[in-house]
Formats: sequence, structure tokens, C-alpha cells
Amino acid sequence: MIFSGRIAVLLLFVGISTAAMAEQPALDYERARWDPIHFKPAIDKATNQQCLACHQEILDRKVLESSPAGVATSETLAWYQTLDTYAGEQDTFHRRHLVTPFATEVMDLKCNTCHQGNDPREETANAAADGNPDLTQRKHVKPEICLMCHGQHNAAIMGVAPGDWRETGKVFNFNCLTCHAAIRTTRHQVNYLKADAIEKAAQEEPDVCFGCHGGRAWYRTAYPYPRNSWPGSGDVAPDWAKDRPTQSEARFLTGATGEGDQP
Repeated sequence: MIFSGRIAVLLLFVGISTAAMAEQPALDYERARWDPIHFKPAIDKATNQQCLACHQEILDRKVLESSPAGVATSETLAWYQTLDTYAGEQDTFHRRHLVTPFATEVMDLKCNTCHQGNDPREETANAAADGNPDLTQRKHVKPEICLMCHGQHNAAIMGVAPGDWRETGKVFNFNCLTCHAAIRTTRHQVNYLKADAIEKAAQEEPDVCFGCHGGRAWYRTAYPYPRNSWPGSGDVAPDWAKDRPTQSEARFLTGATGEGDQP
């Protein structure tokens, strides 16, 4: 009897709990903003599918048919369309990094590669027309994340070229692999890039290298890429590279052992 009574109480408890859960309102926007997936450590393991469950509109958006001044998009070229590595019509920022043909060919970016959570208390008041004016302006993505791919090739500091690649590149037939076939041969070994695909594409089209390290250089700012050793590199780094790290941030390393890294 006691055992049966316990089962009855358990069933009653389950029934009440199920009913209570059914009466719970759907997760509203304010509660969703504080979901654990937006914060560490959950954000580190968040998949694109989990992010896009709520943020799918970021990939559904399209560029405007015309500019605010009335210039048709079809009659203009965006700056990225002037590069040989981009093909097709104008597209949005996130689509160019996640789903366009070139992006899927050479990149393996994830939502959490750039977005490491977002504390609503640190949003910018100017993020939207209905932004909260009491919030302090903060950046949602560290600028260094952009520079990891778009850091300008700092040839001047390295002393390998006297001027801009557009001017001196003809000496090397505008092919970066003229030198890099033997120098810094361990490169692009991070989990957000497809190293083999980049190397193959660069051999077929030299502008692939310039596309990121020159044509798409972000604000002409150089990035201190970690200096990995390569066969014949030696143990002594040149003066301009003495303070460089020897590997990328841990979350970008490839493989379980952390071997391989960005050049």
C-alpha cells in the first residue's frame, strides 16, 4: 500500500509538473537575450544551427535594390566586386562570409568565430532606432577578429618590398607564392579556414592572396600574425617578429592536440 501510494504521489507530481509546463508562456525576447548560449562557456560550443534558430534573418536579408540616393544596385560595383576573387552580384556582409561560393570554398567560419556572446548591458544605444539611450556603447565583435583575415601584408616593416603591392608586385609577377613557396610554408592552419583549399586556389589564381592580405585589408592595418616555424626557418626570429606570438588563440587551433596554426 505504501509503495502504491508513493507511485500515486509521483504520478500526481508528474501530472502537475506537466500541466504547469504547458501553461508556461513561450520564451519571450527579453528572456531569450539572457539565454546561457549567449555567454561563456556555452557560446564556445554553440553551433550555427543553434544560432540561426533565432537569427536566421541574418542570412535571409538581401541588399537594397537601390541606394538611398536612388542609384540602382545593379548599375554599381561594391568595393569587394572589384577583386578577382569575388564573383556574382552584391550580397550582404554575413552571406559573403558564410554562404557565398568563395566563402564555402576557402573558409569555415562559424557564428561563434566572431560572436562570443553579447551582454545586453553592454549594447550600443545606436544599434537600432529603438535602442536604449542609457546603454554604454561597446563593440559586439573585437576588431582583432576581422584583422585575423584582413590584416594588411606589412611588407614595409619586413623589408621585403619598398612600396604597395600594387606597385611592386610586378617584380614578382603579382604572385605571392614566388617567395612563399619556400618561406612561411606553414600557414592558414586554423579551424576557421580551409588551408588546403586556400593553397590550391592561390596556385590557380594569385589574387586569392592579395584578396585578403591586400585588396580586402581592413583599414590598411597590419596584424601581428603568430609566427609558426616551417622547415628551414631556424630558431632566431628577425627583429620585427621577436614579439610575435608562436600560436593563435587556443579556440582557433586545429586538432585536439592544438597542432597547426595561423601563419
